[in-house]
Amino acid sequence: MTSTDARPKGHLVAYLRVSATDQNLATQRAKVEALGNVDRIFEETASGLRADRPVLAECLAYLRAGDTLLVTRADRIARSAAHLLGTVQALKKKGVGVRFLDQSELNTEGKYGSFLLTVLAGVAQLERDIMDEKRRDGIAAARARNVRFGRPRLVNEQLQAEARALKNEGLPMPEIARRLKLGVSTTYRLVAEAAE
Repeated sequence: MTSTDARPKGHLVAYLRVSATDQNLATQRAKVEALGNVDRIFEETASGLRADRPVLAECLAYLRAGDTLLVTRADRIARSAAHLLGTVQALKKKGVGVRFLDQSELNTEGKYGSFLLTVLAGVAQLERDIMDEKRRDGIAAARARNVRFGRPRLVNEQLQAEARALKNEGLPMPEIARRLKLGVSTTYRLVAEAAE
C-alpha cells in the first residue's frame, strides 16, 4: 500500500501554476492559504501550453476519491476547453471534486457545474472543428499554389541521366550509389525509372 492509499479521504489539494520564472505564485498561494485547511499544495512554473507538466501530473496522480482539487482559475490546469473538459471529467470519474476559487460557476460540486461542463464539451468540439477546417483550408490553398507536401525528392532528371550513363559504362550499382551519394536501393530505382 502506498502512502497515497494510506492517507484519509477528503483532502483539499491545491495546484498553483505560473507560466514564467519572472512571475510568482504569491497571489494564488494567498487565495489557497486563506481557506486555512489545505492539506497539500503543488506548485509549478511551466507554460500552460506545454502538455508535459510533471507537477500537474504528480498532483493528478496524488488525488483520490473524496478529495477536492483547488485551483484559482481553469487556465491553471488546462491548455484548452477540450483539455479542461477531459481533465475535469477524468477527475469526476475518479471521484475527485474540482473547485475553482476565482470561477466558482465551474465548480463540480455546484448546481451549474454539470451544465457548464456540457457547454464546455460543445465549445471543445467547436474548437476542434474550427481547427480542422483551418487545416483543410490551408492544405487546399497550398495545393492551389502548387506546394508539394512531404519530403523533397532527391532525384532529378540530371541525376537519372548520370546514373544511367554510369550503368551503361558497366559500373556496379553500389559504386554508382557511392559516386552519386545515394542509397543503393534509391540507385536501383533511379536506374529503373531512367530505363522506362
